[in-house]
This record gives sequence, C-alpha cells and structure tokens, in this order.
Amino acid sequence: MSGIQQFNIEESLPVLTDRDLRRRWAQFHGSIRMVSGNRLQRGIGRLLGDDTWRYRAARVVGRPVLRVYRSVTGRQKRIVPTDARVIAPVDPDVAFPINYQPQPLAALKISFESDHRFASVLVVELDDDAPSSSIPDELNRALASTDATWLLVLDSSISPTERVATIRLLLDHVRDEDDVVFADETGPNRATPILKSPAVGVHTLLSYDVVGRPALVRLRRLRAVGGFATGTGRAAEHDAYLRLSEDGATFHHVALVLPGGRGPGAFDPTQINEPTARVVEAALARRGWRGRVDVDDEVPGVVHWRLDPPSPAPSIDIVIPTRDRLDLVQRCLEAIETTTTYPNYDIIILDNDSKEPETLAFFATTRYRVVACPGPFNYAHIVNRGVNHSSAQYVVTLNNDTIVITPDWLERLLALCALPDVGIVGGCLIDQDGRREHESIVISPYPQHLRTDSNYPHRDQFSRATRDVAAVTGAVQMVAREFWEELGGMDETLKVVMNDVDICLRAQVRGRHVVYTPDVQLYHHVSSSRGSLDPLDDRNRFIRRWDIFGSFRDPYFPESLLLLGETMYYRYR
Repeated sequence: MSGIQQFNIEESLPVLTDRDLRRRWAQFHGSIRMVSGNRLQRGIGRLLGDDTWRYRAARVVGRPVLRVYRSVTGRQKRIVPTDARVIAPVDPDVAFPINYQPQPLAALKISFESDHRFASVLVVELDDDAPSSSIPDELNRALASTDATWLLVLDSSISPTERVATIRLLLDHVRDEDDVVFADETGPNRATPILKSPAVGVHTLLSYDVVGRPALVRLRRLRAVGGFATGTGRAAEHDAYLRLSEDGATFHHVALVLPGGRGPGAFDPTQINEPTARVVEAALARRGWRGRVDVDDEVPGVVHWRLDPPSPAPSIDIVIPTRDRLDLVQRCLEAIETTTTYPNYDIIILDNDSKEPETLAFFATTRYRVVACPGPFNYAHIVNRGVNHSSAQYVVTLNNDTIVITPDWLERLLALCALPDVGIVGGCLIDQDGRREHESIVISPYPQHLRTDSNYPHRDQFSRATRDVAAVTGAVQMVAREFWEELGGMDETLKVVMNDVDICLRAQVRGRHVVYTPDVQLYHHVSSSRGSLDPLDDRNRFIRRWDIFGSFRDPYFPESLLLLGETMYYRYR
C-alpha cells in the first residue's frame, strides 16, 4: 500500500506539543504569505499574524465587505454545464508549476567519471519516427541478447551527456528491493515537466502510463512477466508496467526531472490513444473485470475505464444530513429522483434539530426515512447515526447542497467501490460558478481540494484520470457499510472538519485504496449548510494524528509539488 502511518493521539510519536502546533501553523501561513498577494496584502498579513485576535477580527469585518464587493462587481456567475465550457489550451511558454525553470545538468552536480555500474544497464534508444508497431519486437530482441541487470529505454534524440547523467542519477537511487526506478521527465513542453507521485497507484496505472520514462526496469522481473507484448505499439511499456504491477513489482520514484523521456509520438493522440485503450482492455480482462474503455477527448494517452456494477444490484442508502434548509434538501432530492438510473437505492434524511414549520411538515410527509440527530452540529456523529440506521450493502454520504449531474453516478461509484482492494470512492464536484471545486483532496503539505479551474490550472494526464488518492470529500463518498463498520465510522472527535479525510487515511492504513473518478459529477453549493464553522481543535487533532507538516507525504500526489494558497510551486531539491 501507500506507507501512510497513523499516530495515536494520546501516545503520539513524534510528540507534538501545543507550541509545536503553533510553530507549524505559523510556518505554513508564513509560507503562503510570502508567495501570495501583492506587497500590501503581504504586509497586512504580517501585521495581523496567524490565529490572533487581530486576524479573527479582520475576518469578521472583512468577509461581509468582500461579499458586497463581489456582488457589486458582478463576480458571481450563473452555473453553466461543464460540456459548454471552453477550455483554453496549455500555453507552452507558461510554466507549471509557476516557479519551475528547467535545470541545467551542472545544477545536479553529476560526476562524469567512468562508472562500473554502467555495464549493468542495457540502453535501448528508440527512434520516435519509427513505426510504432515495431517497438515491442525491437525491445524483445534487445532483451534476448543481453545479460545486463537493468533495461533503460530512451528517446534517440538524447545527447551523450544527457544519457550518462540519466543513467548515473537513476543508478544512484536504486535499492535492493526495486524492480522499477523511474523519474520525472521533461515532457513535450519545456516549461511544463511531467511530475509523478511517490506511489504508482494500481488504479491510476489503468488510466494512463504513470511511470513513463526514464525508468530502469529489472530485466529478471520483466522476463518473468513475458517481456513486451506484440501489438501494443507505443503503449508497450505501459502494458509491461501494468503486468509488473499485477505481479507485485516494487516501483521507486526519483523526484528529479531527467532527460531521455518519451518523444512527441507518445503524446500524439493518433499514435497513443488506441494502443493505450487496448492494453488497458487487456489488463481488465486479466483481472476478470467486465466493462469498457474510452479514450479521453482532451489529453492524449488517458483512458476512462468504466466497470460494470455488480449484478444483481446491491442495495444502496444515501444519507443526507441537514438542519432546515428545505430549499436545498428538496432540490437535492429532486435531482436524485429525476436523474438517477440505478434501481436499488433509498434515502435517509438526517435531521439535526430542524425548527422551521415547513421543514418539519415535509419530514412528516416524505416517503424517505428521517432520522433525528439532535444536539450541536457534529458532522461525524450525524453521519455515523445515519449509517447505523442503514441496512444497505453500500452507503453514500451526500451533502444537502449537492445536485446530481451524472445519471449513472451510483453505478459508476459502485463498480469501483465493489473492487476488493477499494475502500472509499468519490467524484467531481462543480461549484455554483461552474468551476471544478473538488477533484480529490491532496495533502501537500496540508489537505486541500484539488481544482483544475484554480489551484491546478493544467489539464494533464494526472488531472483527467480515475486515480488512487489520499482522500475524497465527504460531500459525496461511497463505502461498503460492512467496511464502514470495520473502520468504526467517522471519528466523532473531529466534529466539523477533517473527519472525511481522516476516514480515507484510516481506510488506507487498513489496506484499502481510496479512488477518485472524474466521470461522476455533481454541483455543490459549498458550505451552504455548515457555513463558517471551522474549529481549530479539529484541525490540530488531525495534524497530531497524521503528523501533518512533519513526516506525512501524500503518496499519490507529485512529491515535487507544493500547494500554497491557490498556487502550485515546484519543490527544488
């Protein structure tokens, strides 16, 4: 699995004192101030400080002023369907991450003296202009004629100096247990490297070639899985990585952008899309999974694999917490009823002390179950109580301020959630302005929603894929009820925030993956019910448990990326 470690709050190692927490928060907020806003905003931030009475007073006064300003200036927009939005192409001259600059090889401090280890590496340089159908056979011929330990496939355009540097740096990071050692790559746009995560997610690898090049592959393991399959074309390496993953191979990521990556043909949709679909179809067949594979219409080399849900259709309960806000509840229910195609679902409304006569009248007449959840707002307690009243095989937690867009949303979530290695599944949320608001939760260094319309302004293979993630929002989560009970539900000491992230991390500690799919979409009017509740106690408890800002590393988010405020930065090493 991902290597995520949980620390007991009472017996935490490392021990985090209140002073430690304040220091970590101050460093985090200080980092954000240094890279965001204009000079005046940075100056005001330093004056206000972090978690001070001055800061809290400024928020109380400033938020209403900002709301009025946005209303007057027309910043609020109507919701527009995602298929009607025009997506601008990536500008090759604009860096992503924002501060990234290609590093000369001299900056990596490489010695170019002779190295006896080079004899252990078989290097195959492929001509990007050669017919793609010849690639698997050429690679297999190379495998049959060597007694080397490692295979390294490079683009033939690489210079001798770049070749030596790539080999040396990869060999410097080899561990005894490694079967594949791979690095970040330059990519087709000089200012936009292809950055990769520490862990190769088994479900992410079905969506696109996570490993790519450059990569050292242990020849013994490669031969054990049958080498390169005929007919896989430019997806031959992707196919080999899929079979190695299925065979339990160990992948090791090197967080350096190295030369020798894939040529332009690997990013040409006419050359890569069809072979990628074929190798993923073959991978699904090997696993006995029924479904279909469609190529992505935006980014080359990405496929959307959609599995058939279990049959007969398992029962699903959708639990919806609310306190009054009948307008939201009715709109949420109407969207479910008119849009959903899944036949075997029910809804449980969780009433947290509603008082309005219209709401109580609706609850008295609705055909859905209404479970009383009295007391101060505690999202985790409310949801746990709802799940305890469910006898369904699967449960969906759903915010009352969501509107279902995808008709077969339950089928798609269920097909993933029913996989034996998956614990929790989530989808894509779109805000009231028509922008993507939630495309998984990344922890880099603090849990934040990934949003390609703001903090990740880059449509790439990673952002378009169904993938393994650290967490998904509780606004739409599916989990098998039996597994929920095994986890003990949400932690009710995390009353308002971080309870959804926490249960996702605990699922991974138990050996189950958390999967995000962009193929399930809902509108979300963020915080329409919870409002501004955001207790620091919840956040500090979460930080202590998972050593956030300390040893924690998101296994499924590129480790060279740092999210500060609304901007992604490159982490130089």
